[in-house]
Amino acid sequence: PVRHERTSPYDDQRPGPGGLRKKTSVFESKRNYLQNYIQSVLSSIDLRDRQGSTVVVGSDGRYFSRTAIEVIVQMAAANGIGRLVIGHNGILSTPAVSCIIRKIKAIGGIILTASHNPGGPGGDFGIKFNVANGGPSSDTVTEKIYQVSRTLEEYAICPDLRIDLSRLGRQDFDLENKFKPFRVEIVDSVEVYLNMLRGIFDFNAIKGLLTGPEQLKIRIDAMNGVMGPYVRRILCDELGAPANSAVNCVPLEDFGGQYPDPNLTYAASLVESMKGGDFGFGAAFDADGDRCMILGQNAFFVHPSDSVAVMAANTSCIPYFRQMGLRGLARSMPTSTALDKVAKALKLALYETPSGWRFFGNLMDSGRCSLCGEESFGTGSDHIREKDGLWSVLMWLSIMASRKQSVEEIVKDHWAKLGRNYVCRFDYEGIEPKVAFYLMRDLEAMITDKTFTSQKFAVGNNVYSVEKADNFEYIDPVDGTVARNQGLRIIFSDGSRLIFRLSGTSGGVGATIRIYAESYERDPEKHGRETQAVLGPLIAIALKISNIHERTGRRGPSVIT
Repeated sequence: PVRHERTSPYDDQRPGPGGLRKKTSVFESKRNYLQNYIQSVLSSIDLRDRQGSTVVVGSDGRYFSRTAIEVIVQMAAANGIGRLVIGHNGILSTPAVSCIIRKIKAIGGIILTASHNPGGPGGDFGIKFNVANGGPSSDTVTEKIYQVSRTLEEYAICPDLRIDLSRLGRQDFDLENKFKPFRVEIVDSVEVYLNMLRGIFDFNAIKGLLTGPEQLKIRIDAMNGVMGPYVRRILCDELGAPANSAVNCVPLEDFGGQYPDPNLTYAASLVESMKGGDFGFGAAFDADGDRCMILGQNAFFVHPSDSVAVMAANTSCIPYFRQMGLRGLARSMPTSTALDKVAKALKLALYETPSGWRFFGNLMDSGRCSLCGEESFGTGSDHIREKDGLWSVLMWLSIMASRKQSVEEIVKDHWAKLGRNYVCRFDYEGIEPKVAFYLMRDLEAMITDKTFTSQKFAVGNNVYSVEKADNFEYIDPVDGTVARNQGLRIIFSDGSRLIFRLSGTSGGVGATIRIYAESYERDPEKHGRETQAVLGPLIAIALKISNIHERTGRRGPSVIT
């Protein structure tokens, strides 16, 4: 039977770009905290649309996911959802959820993930709602969820309903209420997604690269997140990579005590294993499988901004793009302008959006954009409406198979043709939110003052003249919605850029300020320089005008990418 339980609202359930993320202990210990938020998500869907509809549910396997899935099942049944499609053992990567939503025409999906944040009882937990196009909720939807959460007085639940997440197939329930019947389907976590990839790539060409006479040895680190089953099934079983190519492939509730964040700091063991030259290609994924770091032989690091540019320049290697064509390209504002150079060379439209994948979804749905990426290790195309880590790996392997070159050769060839964008990001994590707010406010006041655009900064032998400075604002070309306050940017007359952003995707502790520096170099003779040496003068300007070390008491960033 359906029960209507009384509850009191919480005022801190405003979802960010990656859903609602908090310390796991908040979800575990605060009375009805989980139930309130699930009810807010379900109530945000019109009753007409909700009744008898299908919703996809998956998790990155982190601690508390199974408990949450049980509650979601009981509440979905009580709220009139007709069918839930759930990954085997509750596991589904974020790209797989997007793929399944689109394939079965579900009204949306609930993904239990806090992305690259740590897991376990002392870690973070998150709930993300994806809409019918398979992509993240728009600001309108997240605002609706938040408004419901602030006034909630009760939630509906069928507390006696039990399902077995380990048993594949259908489980039917005849509920004693007006919304019957109710069905749960436990599906293979990999199958639908794998079928989609088969239709995008030339699997024989990739298999030839991984098993042929010139066999490319690869090293893939799933970082004990959701990607383990996908890597084993697709790269090893399907494409022939030896079983020992894949490491950390067992999804663990605490990700083995590590940050499941694929960058040079947190994927240090992969970097170390690539240094010996034994492997020609390496990749690491985050917890839910939508981000990916690419490395070449001897730990040659491919910056995500370069990765998306190289992919865009080589789409002719991919059957999907040969068939569909390449419409436009898009990048988030902090991502380097390397992709702009490709768009110009291919005579394609280039869209610069705020950070957050939902902005790309609109462009793709309207047919304006085929391929896009962010500097935070996310790349994707219009095959789904999420960034897609394994798709990125298969893109790279396809390009290598087609061009018969190493990762480093492909990147250096790209630079020789279009120039190199030197880029670097400093993350200051866990800053007192008030300190971060006032720092950004003061910095905005300084750079938007009329006199700032006539400034020149001399550092060593370099002189940087400010050409433009603003708080980035985006007008969506599809629906005209305006996103303001998306990051402070300073653009210099030589095309160099400094960007300051308050990140919206960290967990519940403190704020993260990100500083991005970028400089463009056309001369191939200068493409081998050390990134920090090239960007040193720009970083010095950034530290000076923001006063970030003095204001935060930090001596340096938490992570440098």
